[in-house]
Amino acid sequence: MMKRPTIADLAQASGVSIATVNRILGGAGAVRAETIERVQNAAEEIGFYGRGVIEDRRQRLLPNYRFGFLLQQSSRELYRLFGSKITEAAARRQHEKIVAVVDFVDVLEPQNIADRLEALGKRCDAVAVIAGDHPLIGQTIQSLKERGKPVVAYITDQSARDRAGFVGTDNWKLGRTAAWFLAQTTPMPGRIAVFIGNHRYQCQDVSDASFRSYMREHAPHLQVDDSRPTHEEPQEAYRIVSQLLSELDDLRGIFIVGGGISGVLRALREAPAEKRDQVRVVCRDIGPETRKGLTEGLIMAALCHPLDQISDELIGTMIAALEHRDSTTILQRVVPFETITPESV
Repeated sequence: MMKRPTIADLAQASGVSIATVNRILGGAGAVRAETIERVQNAAEEIGFYGRGVIEDRRQRLLPNYRFGFLLQQSSRELYRLFGSKITEAAARRQHEKIVAVVDFVDVLEPQNIADRLEALGKRCDAVAVIAGDHPLIGQTIQSLKERGKPVVAYITDQSARDRAGFVGTDNWKLGRTAAWFLAQTTPMPGRIAVFIGNHRYQCQDVSDASFRSYMREHAPHLQVDDSRPTHEEPQEAYRIVSQLLSELDDLRGIFIVGGGISGVLRALREAPAEKRDQVRVVCRDIGPETRKGLTEGLIMAALCHPLDQISDELIGTMIAALEHRDSTTILQRVVPFETITPESV
């Protein structure tokens, strides 16, 4: 029968004194969190009987944060997926306890977003926001910073100088990648439609500009139309695509930079096969509708935020912003986007 590990064995295995182990087990006296973690790891390795007590002491010493996340449009499955992935990322943290407060804005007027951001900031230590760039939102970001509440722009950046950071993808590369897909698969001359949600989303404007840059350089046979705003509304996207398909014989591609993918797919499904088959579609991000469109072959590629990775990066950036809240440095965390095609779904 093996001898049960003793306190002395645990002290030796973890490289600390017996007195330190006793302080951890007894809950008396100050012990650094990293020391407790080292002792806990050693306890796991040697099978020490008091592992639960050590873990409880470690948990009680963890810093506690309440983070707010202001997302958009609760009716959209993609944003609900963003929210659930953020909650999972908060739960994964090993060295902090984080309460994730996920809120959604359905009325996208700048004043309403600013008011909701202000309200969320009042009850959280730091806030992340997805929103169009607007002075009213910038003023709220400044006000929160002055009260020690850092704001991190998520997915799409803000021009507000007082933002604590930005977490998203390289939107310049994303736009040029979308253009590469369409240029490589569209040898016949024709027109390309570009849909954006709103001109104030920086991520969409940058992707739109780089898309056009690539097309001018590498695909002069394709005419890129002026961007058409959908205001993130599927019904508006449906109306525009239906009209284009009925009026044009040379529509070759659609680049959906913003929302409205379900409306685009609905219009394509209703179109005659000979028209539908000549249109290549590239979009951003993947929810249930996009996944279905990929499996049907209606979408050629989806350029997506890797939600687990980018959610982890967002939480880490918010913690860093709190730890350096007096710094003037704006934290930039750029995560490579994923490319999903019908064959990789």
